[in-house]
Amino acid sequence: MTDTYVGAIDQGTTGTRFMLFDHDGRVVASAYEKHEQNYPEPGWVEHDPLEIWENTQNVVTTALSDATVSADQLEAIGITNQRETTLLWDKDSGRPVHNAIVWQDRRTTDRVEQIEDEDKVEMVRSKTGLEPDAYFSATKAEWLLDNADPIKLQRARPQDIRERAEEGEILFGTIDSWLIYNLTGEHITDVTNASRTMLFDIHEMDWDAELCEEFDVPREMLPEVRPSSDDETYGSTDSEGFLGAEVPVAGAFGDQQAALFGQTCFDEGDAKNTYGTGSFFLLNTGEEAVESEHGLLTTVGFQRSGQPVQYALEGSIFVTGAAIEWLVDVGFIDDAAETESMARSVDSTDGVYMVPAFTGLGAPHWNQRARGIVVGMTRGTRKEHIVRATLESIAYQTRDVADAMEADSGIEVESLKVDGGAVKNNFLCQLQADILGADIVRPVVDETTALGSAYAAGLAVGYWDSVDDLRDNWQVDREFEASMASEEADRKHERWVDAVERSLDWAQEGGG
Repeated sequence: MTDTYVGAIDQGTTGTRFMLFDHDGRVVASAYEKHEQNYPEPGWVEHDPLEIWENTQNVVTTALSDATVSADQLEAIGITNQRETTLLWDKDSGRPVHNAIVWQDRRTTDRVEQIEDEDKVEMVRSKTGLEPDAYFSATKAEWLLDNADPIKLQRARPQDIRERAEEGEILFGTIDSWLIYNLTGEHITDVTNASRTMLFDIHEMDWDAELCEEFDVPREMLPEVRPSSDDETYGSTDSEGFLGAEVPVAGAFGDQQAALFGQTCFDEGDAKNTYGTGSFFLLNTGEEAVESEHGLLTTVGFQRSGQPVQYALEGSIFVTGAAIEWLVDVGFIDDAAETESMARSVDSTDGVYMVPAFTGLGAPHWNQRARGIVVGMTRGTRKEHIVRATLESIAYQTRDVADAMEADSGIEVESLKVDGGAVKNNFLCQLQADILGADIVRPVVDETTALGSAYAAGLAVGYWDSVDDLRDNWQVDREFEASMASEEADRKHERWVDAVERSLDWAQEGGG
């Protein structure tokens, strides 16, 4: 197998990447292209699906060319994608009926508030594991069905989108489905992406009739739901298409579940945290869908062919890496890499706490009117103290989620696998170990979302024999053990909780 590879399409919010992995899980080639962010109105965010598909073809062919690898050397392709982003397209022409509505889009907030006013929150939560929110796909699909322009057919009168959807002629999908459709011609999604639509019962593992009726989304337009790693595959590329070869598409994941899989968190109690603009902390809870009473989401972690679904608890933290970007914006630092040396230059924050609630607080607080604050400053406070306090805020927010996970599941996180740009900072990793009282484990390959989707596809076609092969591939770059006394960590965290309390409900009507 030395001359064959597995490819991963990593379709994200700002761009698309294609990566080639060899049998040892090493990156052989990578290519990336950004796409436009469209903001037609305040709070609205859209992507052009045709641009995403064109960029996908470009990065695949570029990476293969750069590595001098031909398409027939690809054993399989896996897909990972920005979750919840929603589009509809015409089954006959394959053309979108409207731009995709991005997960960040808030145009359906009023519709979600209607769900709350009608006391339907518990119905949604009990079936989907999700808090009703404009973040998820259901209200986006409803909006598109109600607002997209009628399709003009050459052979007939203009026909209403909803009418055609009920006939199965308009198709719904998240970005994974859109790419699978263009690659193979099949209308398919995987269990992890389905679980983020707010239309899918994660206990019955099927589209839910009551939810489809509530959001007026016809069942006929929904994709077939398949395992994340599918031995039957989702189909193959066309030998006469852009690749010029038949390559199986055999795995798909929402991006955070892909990172869970790429970090080889296959067993109950395994956990990972991805430190990006925000952070996403996932804990594998095994075959039990643990219902959260502490502000977390219950979601599908992954499923392999013929095996039970593995569930996860998820804590979404809105601002972590973005807090470092803020330090650059206000001139405290010129580059994120400076934070480590600046934080080490002082012994402590000197009592300063920074709560980076720039867009409210996510899990486990869920307070949209919280705002960022810096408290505890004196005349002796310097920018180094604030830089250190900003790094500490990342560690404290992660502990907030870990505590909620333990309260919900009874599982204590003793080891946390980490990835994302911020984990290159050794000071932050050691601080995270100290505040959490757990080992922090950083892998050699940090492109864990792409790696996870490659693993899923490769397992499905036998490129890797078992998850044991993947565990063997996974290599530790560095492990950080807690060195702070637990009493000291608790004291610091309790003071953080006091600071969070002061940030809550600050914004009034109009955002002031």
